[in-house]
Order: sequence, then C-alpha cells, then structure tokens
Amino acid sequence: MAETRIVMTTVDEERRAEQFAAALIERRLAACVNVGPVRSVYRWKGRIEREVEYLLIIKTTAEQASRLEAFFKELHPYELPERIEVSLEGGSEEYLAWVSAEVQGLE
Repeated sequence: MAETRIVMTTVDEERRAEQFAAALIERRLAACVNVGPVRSVYRWKGRIEREVEYLLIIKTTAEQASRLEAFFKELHPYELPERIEVSLEGGSEEYLAWVSAEVQGLE
C-alpha cells in the first residue's frame, strides 16, 4: 500500500476552494478533500492581515503529493500558496487502502 499523506492549503473564496478540490479529485491527485472556512491571522508584506479563508485538507499518497507543486502553480490563486505536507504514521488500514486505490484509479 502507498504511503498516505495529508496536504493542507488555503484559498480566499469558497467557490475557488470547491473548484480546487474538484480538480484534485478529477485528476486523481487526491482521494478526498475537506473544505471549510477558517479565520487566518498572518503577516504579509509587513502588515498583519486578518482574513476568512477556506482550508483544504487533501488526502493523497506520497507519489501524488509530489505532483501537487505543479498543480498549485497552475491553479492556486495565491502569489505564495501554502502547501504543507504531513506524513501519516497510522490510521485505519481500510481507509488508507481506499485513499491509495482512489488516486491510482483502482476503485
């Protein structure tokens, strides 16, 4: 079974988040993407910003996660997109197998 990864990013609008998530699924770069609003506080270009953003939690494999950099450059709306990748050390074997099968097109 492939090594499972969680990749996180944020975008500025719900519509964009839904489009981004759908494109990830359609291209089999992810098995599942959770989308939800969050309030972000950060420093950008010398100013403290406070924004509502949409967090995408992307479930994928290590192989597909390596392809996300090019995908983000193509479709992400931000000048400097967040792309944080987390390796999983465990989880439901059945769920992790499903993630692997979905991104490989083996469902």
